[in-house]
Amino acid sequence: MFSTFIKLEDDDFNEWLVDPYLSKSMQNNIACSPEVSKQEKFWALYWYKQLESTESRLASLAKMHLLAYLQEPCYQVAKTAAKWLNNNPYSVADLFQIANAEVESILKSFDPRKSSGLKEYFGMVIKTRLRDILRKRKEADPCTNWALLRKVSKRELQKALKNTGFRQKAIAKCTLAWKCFNKLYVPKQPRSTKQLPPPTPQLWEAIANLYNHYRHQLTENTLPVKAETIEQWLEEASSSVRNYWFPVVKSLDNFNSNNDVHRATEDFLNPCDNSPIAVLTAEEDFQDRQNQINNLFGVLSKALAALDGRTQEICKLYYQKKLSQPQIVQQLHMSQPTVSRQLNRARKFLLEALVKWSQNLNINLDSNQIKNIRIVLEEWLKNHSGVFNLSS
Repeated sequence: MFSTFIKLEDDDFNEWLVDPYLSKSMQNNIACSPEVSKQEKFWALYWYKQLESTESRLASLAKMHLLAYLQEPCYQVAKTAAKWLNNNPYSVADLFQIANAEVESILKSFDPRKSSGLKEYFGMVIKTRLRDILRKRKEADPCTNWALLRKVSKRELQKALKNTGFRQKAIAKCTLAWKCFNKLYVPKQPRSTKQLPPPTPQLWEAIANLYNHYRHQLTENTLPVKAETIEQWLEEASSSVRNYWFPVVKSLDNFNSNNDVHRATEDFLNPCDNSPIAVLTAEEDFQDRQNQINNLFGVLSKALAALDGRTQEICKLYYQKKLSQPQIVQQLHMSQPTVSRQLNRARKFLLEALVKWSQNLNINLDSNQIKNIRIVLEEWLKNHSGVFNLSS
């Protein structure tokens, strides 16, 4: 699981390719912790923890182990996406590579204290992420630079610039230039038009003058800039947005030339000197973690019990029995909108219960954290069928 990669042929699964370096790494670590040799979630958590290692080679090794581990959900979401996309210009292989490119960023948002499994979490998030990527690509692919700059939000622009490597001062300057551009560049075409022409030389001068007028708003004094400089900044900004929305995906075949990772498996000290089980035991108080899970389980059970009987039945059929909504409609003789509304009502009620529980623990949640809980809640319901064993 942690040392093999999918080989595709004609957009179909062909075989699993074993990477000898990753295989050697796993064999060495398993030899040091035979008591957990077959525990998939243990190794997923162990390698996830090693992503934060101060030893760059160990962090690189962990990244490749997890990339191998998450091959299956990447492939499954690629196959599914290829089916539901209309006029799809992308092959399963294309979508598979796009999904692989998102592994690192999704891993950054994973919190093992809130989720029961890394693969389950990734499988849920990558579906939404891939849809968003393809939607943005459909909107932005035919856009000229100037149409793209009018389409992107301030937040997305700043994320893209940061992702490219711009420092905070440069991001502030570029953001101000972008604001001035949007204020003065108001084409006659509708905002949705994707083929907007570049500003005229006179308009570039006006944008530069507006920037110089407002540059005192920046945190430090800056010199006036020329129109050519503003144009160059915004060209770079547009390129950053494209690269941020659609990162270049490197073939997994390139892994074979990753000397850093290869040296990692050869040069590290014997892993038995600091075995995986010892590392995780030192980092995690498993009893405290189990207590938190038990408390969370109790909160969800109590909230489910508070739902009316019909809603409980729908949730049980959907999450525990794994029936689709159309199958539930058939079994309970209800309409599709009713089943959908009842499921959404249950999710909202359970989410509110979790947020209230967090507040009782003096944990204040922001909107992003609540969004994260919503994802984890859906995963929890699908993977912990015992929560449906209510008093009834």
